[in-house]
Amino acid sequence: MKNSIDAHVEFSFKGETYAPSATINLDDLVESHGSLQATHAILAEKHGIDTYSYLYEVMQQAEIFFDNAQGLAADFLVNGEFDEKAFAATWQENQVLGRLQTIATREMAIDDLHQHQGLTNALFQAYQLGKSEREA
Repeated sequence: MKNSIDAHVEFSFKGETYAPSATINLDDLVESHGSLQATHAILAEKHGIDTYSYLYEVMQQAEIFFDNAQGLAADFLVNGEFDEKAFAATWQENQVLGRLQTIATREMAIDDLHQHQGLTNALFQAYQLGKSEREA
């Protein structure tokens, strides 16, 4: 299922009120940036706001509100606030578990790693170990 969310920001600049909003594809955003730190830039781009302008600087000071979360994102949206870090971490963990499931199916004929928690933990720890040694 596609993970998406609607982002809204409202602010005033030179006596004019602006209210840019956009539906954000979270899968693409987390995959390309690793986080949602680019939300202001996405809103600016979709509404023709130059990211080197004073208008953009004012927009960056305004709080972003979220709604209409779809997919996994719905679990991280509470009263207009989206826990971006928790969503990104869970999304990335799910990506890894999907790859591990492919290995478990191919090598051990295990169709559901969730039924083998010890094996899931061992594979995930091996993945983390390999990742940390590669980064060192």
